[in-house]
Amino acid sequence: MVDRTVADVVVERLLAWRVPRAFGYPGEAIAPLVDALDRTGGEPAFIPARHEETASFMATGHAKFTGGIGVCLATQGPSAVQLLNGLYDAKLDSKPVVAIVGEDISGPLGGAHQEIGLSRLFGDVCNQFVRYGRRPEDVGALLDQAFRTAAATRSPTCVVLPRQLQESLVPDLQTYAAVISATPGEPLARVLPHEADLDAAAQLLSGGQRTAILVGQGGRDAAAEIIEIADRLGAGVATSLLGKPVLDERLPFHTGVLGEVGTPAAAELMGGCDTLLMVGTNDPWTDYFPMPEQARTVQIDIDGRRIGTRYPADVPLVGDAAETLRALLTRVHGRSEQQWRATVESSVDRWREVAAERTAAAAEPVNPQLVLQELSARIPGTSAVAVDVGSVLYWYARHLVLPPGVNAQLCGTLGSMGCALPYAVAAKLAAPDQPVIALVGDGAMQLNGLAELITVSHLWQRWRDPRLVVLVLNNRDQNGMGGGREPSSDPTHRRPDVPYAGWARLLGLHGVRVDRPELVGAAWDEALAADRPCVLEAVVDPAVSLAPPEPAFADLRGLYADGAPARKVREQVEATVNADDLV
Repeated sequence: MVDRTVADVVVERLLAWRVPRAFGYPGEAIAPLVDALDRTGGEPAFIPARHEETASFMATGHAKFTGGIGVCLATQGPSAVQLLNGLYDAKLDSKPVVAIVGEDISGPLGGAHQEIGLSRLFGDVCNQFVRYGRRPEDVGALLDQAFRTAAATRSPTCVVLPRQLQESLVPDLQTYAAVISATPGEPLARVLPHEADLDAAAQLLSGGQRTAILVGQGGRDAAAEIIEIADRLGAGVATSLLGKPVLDERLPFHTGVLGEVGTPAAAELMGGCDTLLMVGTNDPWTDYFPMPEQARTVQIDIDGRRIGTRYPADVPLVGDAAETLRALLTRVHGRSEQQWRATVESSVDRWREVAAERTAAAAEPVNPQLVLQELSARIPGTSAVAVDVGSVLYWYARHLVLPPGVNAQLCGTLGSMGCALPYAVAAKLAAPDQPVIALVGDGAMQLNGLAELITVSHLWQRWRDPRLVVLVLNNRDQNGMGGGREPSSDPTHRRPDVPYAGWARLLGLHGVRVDRPELVGAAWDEALAADRPCVLEAVVDPAVSLAPPEPAFADLRGLYADGAPARKVREQVEATVNADDLV
């Protein structure tokens, strides 16, 4: 019988849980596991990142794009600390990730160089499961428990494995009486609300006159059901940022993304509704929700802990979105009167006219909104899109029309810069025969993107379709997100101008730089036709305003802060709303 080490057992458990790759940064304390992964010939593979933070973002990106479990590796001390950003991204966006951390405790008193209390360090972000490996015969079961917990709770977990344990031989299971065995868990259970709750929800929805549907990432497998119930209720639809890819944005009643990064049509929809159906959303832009007590609400979510956290739910429905909606459709009555739907569609038409005017507006040198609008006409239908945080998020939310089937992901709740390029690498490794597009600002590119292009240059020749296009909006604005401010004359407020396209060419990739609006479309054509990954650097105007939409009834919302009774404010809202005009 071939001797098996604990590191070999870890690799076996990764295979059992169908984990195709682990992302990390190598170090002494995790070296036995990295060596074991290298011996497999790539099944599963070890993908070295330039930094532990980007490795954790890659693991979370893998979970987001594939629906599987992401895995990241690090060592104790500062290496472990760097994992936190990506793990918090996974926690807040409800994605399963397992962090495996190596620890070297070979000091003379049993301590470790760079020692940090790992249980405390990961105690919040991995609050569902943090465990230390102690005995070789227990590690397989420990890993299974970590994976099972991550999958069941849709959250990150952590296992700490001392280096000496990774190198230890696993005893023969036939002769070791006290062995603890475990197997990978079954698929998650089917979750449906109680019949009485479905009846109550159907009655509430059927009685509404002006229905709005807010869709989040939990609606990803329920597009057909959402459209059917929207048609039956004559409802308008808005989405969260994470829910943007769920529905075809060309639908005439689709108002777009809700919130500060979103559209006036979505804000108007929320301001005019008297009934709200929330599907799989934990959207944080509560200032754009209906006024308190304005709308009676049904909320569907697979996680009951999220019900009512953003807006009071009259009827909470804990269950899978698609199955719950199918159950509702057997109970909800159709509505022949379509005045509200017509009003919503008029609002959408007005917004689309405004959006076209904004993208056509002159800028110096290039309007960033135009760059995203030109991509809409060219984006391949099988693409994956990774979006970073910053002004690019605003332009993505409003001006990039995603074709049905395009998977787009972003750091939706944590809102951390530097996620898009690591996400893009994970998406490309998961589907190397499909194009991937990363939308990044120059701030995120300087934060970690320039370094991770080295990772891209190391990997791309293995991909069947080499297209990975990194759009860099170069606005040279050090103050944050541009947002309509005039560029500062103080050089300390200006971000250093880096030749992003030139850096790509230096790495053996393709690079395109565009600083004339009439050439933006051709630049996209060149980037999407390149025979290798490409950086498309668009030199854009930082003075273009972000123009966040004003929440409906913004003048009345302050009354709540002054302690006005909810009934009084609600009466003012009802007196203001005119079903013929959302504005």
